[in-house]
Amino acid sequence: MPRMQGLSMIVATDDAKRFHAALEIAAASAALGRPTRLFLQAQAVSLVGDLTYARPGLPSAQEMLSEAVALGVRISACQSGLSLARLEAGALPEAVETEGLVSFLAAGKDDQLLMA
Repeated sequence: MPRMQGLSMIVATDDAKRFHAALEIAAASAALGRPTRLFLQAQAVSLVGDLTYARPGLPSAQEMLSEAVALGVRISACQSGLSLARLEAGALPEAVETEGLVSFLAAGKDDQLLMA
């Protein structure tokens, strides 16, 4: 069976609603068996420092992050964004890795790319 095309998503702003939607899309993609990666660029890194965002009737950002990771979504934070958010790598949730945008894009060169 051929490998399903991957989905690489970049969250480019610190908008909690967009981040929540990106987590939902990533989880759905992974649930379908599609290799899925999510990159938090620049100011978006601050979103993993505060996962309290929730909407009535939907899981919180923390729950969505946990679900996405459980489904195999690989989540990474921009190394420069850590500095912008005044966060240390150790303050990130355990499942969130750090990397640069160049390495993120290089690793998913054949993936479909989506900006959130």
